[in-house]
Amino acid sequence: MSNEQFNVGVIKPFECMREGWELIKDQYWLFFGITIVGMIVGSIIPFALGLGAMYCGIYYTMMQKMDGKPVEFGDLFKGFTYFVPALIATLVFIIPVIFFTVLIWISMFGIMISMTDSQGKINESAIVALYGTIFIEGIIFAVVTSCIHALIMFTYPLIIERNMSGLEALKLSIKAVWKNLGGVVGLILAEFVLGFIGYLACGIGLYFVLPIMFAGVLVAYRRVFPNQNNQNFNAPPMPNAYNL
Repeated sequence: MSNEQFNVGVIKPFECMREGWELIKDQYWLFFGITIVGMIVGSIIPFALGLGAMYCGIYYTMMQKMDGKPVEFGDLFKGFTYFVPALIATLVFIIPVIFFTVLIWISMFGIMISMTDSQGKINESAIVALYGTIFIEGIIFAVVTSCIHALIMFTYPLIIERNMSGLEALKLSIKAVWKNLGGVVGLILAEFVLGFIGYLACGIGLYFVLPIMFAGVLVAYRRVFPNQNNQNFNAPPMPNAYNL
């Protein structure tokens, strides 16, 4: 199988989530710790630019588990080996988020200023306009970010397993997602259901289902991109190995 080949019509969303749980359940707390620490470490880097590297680290550990190899907590930080290529996918996601965040704030202040009279009082109609604007922009934001999330879904595993540059992995991920669009949309909906169930558990339950979401996506990835026998992702390349 060449790097450009992948399977079509093989993603069954809830099966992927169930198999993801089966993959990690005997070491759930280890993967819980890996996922939470990875998200925290990736987020504390300014503008969350380290999230891509940490996503790679999380997927790296789960790929180890999928191949029946031992997993250690420290394997998470091997994700930084892929910092540069992972940054490409991260920027594709973060830039629209920053754009929409700024847009929402500008809209809020613009409405408030336009509805404020000379005495500094805000017209009551401004409240309706304000919440209406936030609601509409929130829906647009959710749709756009969900679409981007879908398109880059397989980018990080491709970077790890096939030693691709960020741009190569992004292009191949988009192709594979587009050909498996129905399954990917279903997978995102399954993530939403899991997240909603977790959120109902006093909000903190969301963190407990995150490892299952990552594992479910990895199962979907493996269905679309079967393991290449000659591929060895256990030896991360040097940072300067990518031709970006």
